[in-house]
Amino acid sequence: MRDSKVVFTGLAVLSLLSLFLSLYIGPVRISPLEVSKCLLYGLKSSLGLGGELKPKYFFIVWELRLPRTLLAYLVGMSLASAGVASQALFKNPMADPYIIGISGGASIGAVLGFIYAPSHISELAFLFALGSVYLVYRVSRVDGRVPVDTLLLAGIAFGFMAGAITSYLVLTLGSTAHLTYMWLMGSFNGSDWSKVQEMAVVTAFGLGFLLWKWRELNLLLLGEEGIALGLEVDKFRKLLIIVISLMTAVAVATAGIIGFVGLIGPHIARLLVGPNHKRLTLNAAVFGGFLMVSSDIIARTVVKPDEIPVGIVTSIIGGGFFLYLLIKHKRGELRA
Repeated sequence: MRDSKVVFTGLAVLSLLSLFLSLYIGPVRISPLEVSKCLLYGLKSSLGLGGELKPKYFFIVWELRLPRTLLAYLVGMSLASAGVASQALFKNPMADPYIIGISGGASIGAVLGFIYAPSHISELAFLFALGSVYLVYRVSRVDGRVPVDTLLLAGIAFGFMAGAITSYLVLTLGSTAHLTYMWLMGSFNGSDWSKVQEMAVVTAFGLGFLLWKWRELNLLLLGEEGIALGLEVDKFRKLLIIVISLMTAVAVATAGIIGFVGLIGPHIARLLVGPNHKRLTLNAAVFGGFLMVSSDIIARTVVKPDEIPVGIVTSIIGGGFFLYLLIKHKRGELRA
């Protein structure tokens, strides 16, 4: 375990580098100097301090790449934070919104929103995410505990069902089905400032709540000892389920199903700063943002001039990481 301030500083620097690299890399190669000019002009314009000549690549940097980059970072932060909360809720370091079916439930709600209520996509995704986490939790619970094997089986089973339902709903979209499939696999295409604002509000609320309740998250892992120390477990669990569902739902509604960020972020942060949620939550969120932006850069550049869904990149990285965690769990080396 390393000094948490040093770790946070290092992750923050990596995040800034990835954010700037994301603005620099693309079908149109823009020099770092031009990117800086565009950012400076955009900031001055936002503050009403314009008057200078608009940079040549301003629209590409400020209206296309910057919203996409910020949205990717916020989605990564949100999913990693939700992963931390999921692992505390289930007292299981292998829990994450994707693996335990929350993302699948949110995708059903989001697609229903696309079809029947385009102005309420996030709300429907939230309701279905809430229902999915409650269902998986109830099915997995055995004598007051949530065993890892039962949790994973319940989450995977629900994920398969949610995927089948979502696929059927997408097929009913006809000519637009292909675009929806691309979205479901994870994509930041079409990012705009309104999506950034919505995601920023949800991420700030969810992350702020988890940082505020770091003591309760620590106590939740203690079980009966936490109750003895004054934690109202049932009430806090319900609040936690709502926060996890909200953060996951808006992330899914915004960018589709992106797996394993909520697993990798918390685990790497736990290795770096330990299990105390006072340090764990923020570092996991920052690493999640860095991972998401880096994955999006790979998705945009690996098959240029085309791009692949970012969910494919995170699944390739996360699938191997998940197998690694399973091996550690089998050996008894993994702790919540």
